[in-house]
Amino acid sequence: MLSRRAFLHTVAAASAATARKPNLLLILADDLGFSDLGCFGGEIETPNLDRLAANGLRLTQLYNNARCCPSRAALMTGRHPHAVGMGNMTGGQPRPGFPGYSGRVDPAAEFLPATVRRAGYTPLMCGKWHLGQPGPVARGFEEFYGMIQGFDTFWDPAKYTRLPAGRPVETTEPFHATTAFTNHALRFIKDTKSPWFLYLAYNAPHFPLHAPKELIDHYQPVYEQGWDKIRAQRHQRQLAVGLLPKTTKLTPRSVVGPNRVSTPNGWAEKQNPPWDSLPKDRQKDLARRMATFAAMVHQMDQNIGRIVQHLEATNQLANTLILFTSDNGACAEWDPFGFDVSSGPTNTLHTGEALNKMGQTGTYHSYGSAWANTGNTPWRLYKHYTHEGGISCPTIAHWPAGIPVKNAINHQPWHFIDVLPTLAHIAGATPSAPTQGENMAALFQNKKPKRGPLFWEHEGSRAVRQGKWKLTAVHPTGPWELYDIEADRTELNNLAVHHPARVKSMAAQWNQWAKANNVLPWIWNPPYSE
Repeated sequence: MLSRRAFLHTVAAASAATARKPNLLLILADDLGFSDLGCFGGEIETPNLDRLAANGLRLTQLYNNARCCPSRAALMTGRHPHAVGMGNMTGGQPRPGFPGYSGRVDPAAEFLPATVRRAGYTPLMCGKWHLGQPGPVARGFEEFYGMIQGFDTFWDPAKYTRLPAGRPVETTEPFHATTAFTNHALRFIKDTKSPWFLYLAYNAPHFPLHAPKELIDHYQPVYEQGWDKIRAQRHQRQLAVGLLPKTTKLTPRSVVGPNRVSTPNGWAEKQNPPWDSLPKDRQKDLARRMATFAAMVHQMDQNIGRIVQHLEATNQLANTLILFTSDNGACAEWDPFGFDVSSGPTNTLHTGEALNKMGQTGTYHSYGSAWANTGNTPWRLYKHYTHEGGISCPTIAHWPAGIPVKNAINHQPWHFIDVLPTLAHIAGATPSAPTQGENMAALFQNKKPKRGPLFWEHEGSRAVRQGKWKLTAVHPTGPWELYDIEADRTELNNLAVHHPARVKSMAAQWNQWAKANNVLPWIWNPPYSE
């Protein structure tokens, strides 16, 4: 409880801050599920993010683009990823005739750091880039420390890059990427006068799952309860705090999508198994995987707390807009048992002493589709898909000088392409060219500004959201499914057969968008037979 003097000091600081441009802190987690944070129903201990939510806004319908690179392209350019060449992932050779899938962001596209720089901001970045070349400095960031590629070990500093070359590196022992990103972020903002824009893109909790052993041990008994009990507990907490309508049902365990791993292993189109159907040694192995994931989220929260503590100590917290979100839904790659060694079909059943080594230097694990299904509670499916489990992310906004409400929940639908125009508006900046997103700054007043239709495509999964209606499909050949998202956001009651005219109209709307944004023609051909 704040004393009266401390309360008046905070009010005075917030009042003074309104006369200055706010600092902007955009925090992006990697493969974090909708329900993984404590304030979104999870059992993982995230007191720092929970505190930001309690003193700000939780936004339940900010939508990402279902996968790393497309989501990051949308955030940084304010445009649909296909429109700037990033409909899939980085790399590969440009394909003539398919500009939406070049694997390279259009060189003419202006990135968010360049936009806010014109308004007097110093743009800084720590974390995962994953947008190819030219890199973050060429795109407008003045300082960078992090990973240029998509994923790698958290334990080896040689995998991480400081730009511009020759700038000092903040050392940390023992090295772990989450702590190293935070060390550099703190150094950057300590060395920079306000206003600054910091893009802090953690690679946690993306695989390979790596975390301090003591934190993993802390969570091991929690997850030995199994995913069925954890999912039910998360769902009940979500209902209790008002994140979901009281009528929201918990979806059945999701199926495992066909892919190059699940198909030969026999899991394709099968439902994730009941926890109690598994042998005890398999349960121990899977609990250890999820415990490592939870430890990564816990560690990320601790490091975000270090940033918040510094902002408080330097009287910057009141006038810093902190926007926290995730790049896609939880990652099911590739079947219920997860993988080892590399992203592929190899799974190792760890027993005995091998369990204690999981998550440490020299290891490589994922946690599998059933824990990903848990992370996305209560939604269906996962990362890669345009059902809610793939595109819904836990989002928190905290800004005492600019957000007049506390512990509020806003259910307004909006999209990653809206983040750039929204932050640009708050910064007093004007993009050099029109964006495809909309300024949604009124959300931070806990209002519900009107938003036009939202569109998605990734690997053939596709969707359009128009008001309460959502039309979605799995893969290019999957039939359109129609849902009333206001009544059924868990997508359990397909209404397509009851509203054929609406399906036809919305499908035509999606096709028009797809042609205008280089989504069509398709080039995605899932290598299921490999």
